[in-house]
Amino acid sequence: MNNLMEFPWQQPAIILHSQRLMKSFQHWLGKSLLDVNGSLEEVAQQLFTAPFVLVSHGIEPDPIFNYGNLKALELWGLSWEEFTKMASRKTAEEIVQQERDRLLAEAATQGFSYFSGVRITSTGKRFHIQDGILWNLLDEQHQYCGQAAVYTKCTFL
Repeated sequence: MNNLMEFPWQQPAIILHSQRLMKSFQHWLGKSLLDVNGSLEEVAQQLFTAPFVLVSHGIEPDPIFNYGNLKALELWGLSWEEFTKMASRKTAEEIVQQERDRLLAEAATQGFSYFSGVRITSTGKRFHIQDGILWNLLDEQHQYCGQAAVYTKCTFL
């Protein structure tokens, strides 16, 4: 495994994306996603190793994950390379897909949404998320560039 895949937070694109995650969360929710200081790379590292699950996807027709921190990669049992090739819809079983679609649309309309729900790992294990937050990502020109989700509480079913 090369160093950039082992430590994706060192990649310039991920350092920039980490800033988008932080700034967009602050914009929509009026509070900090993570209380950190330091260089941009240090902030990216702290976000990647944070004690919560953090994921985001882009704006493709079938959105693909473009970020998953260490807790997310561990939860889904995937490497960075595997996770960032996966369609985000694959984390929800078909039976809950309609609720997931509603949640994504709600967040797209108002900027963010609180959620709970059942998701599924790469190995088929089901887990219930509690007290999640989904928000729209904005780029440096304040243009919509995807959505992110964060949560600390999840229980395997």
